[in-house]
Amino acid sequence: MVDLVLELLIVYFIANVISFILFAADKRKAKMNRRRISERGLLSMAAIGPFGAYVAMKVFRHKTRKTKFLLVPMMMVVHLAIVSFLIYKFMI
Repeated sequence: MVDLVLELLIVYFIANVISFILFAADKRKAKMNRRRISERGLLSMAAIGPFGAYVAMKVFRHKTRKTKFLLVPMMMVVHLAIVSFLIYKFMI
């Protein structure tokens, strides 16, 4: 059971790192006037790794004015609720 939890945490960490990298890459492409990553793609990745997306949004000041990207902090809250529930369920 502990091995499974550790593997899931590693995958989750990697998903957040990838999310961060995608947001950073999109910001770089925006500055260079190159073809961008779609908003749908960024939001899809943010749904999997919202913490990486949120940190990238703040660090690079990217997509912070777009209304639909207000979903990213909401996704973080959902992830925290799910994790809290799982910890409660399996630890108690």
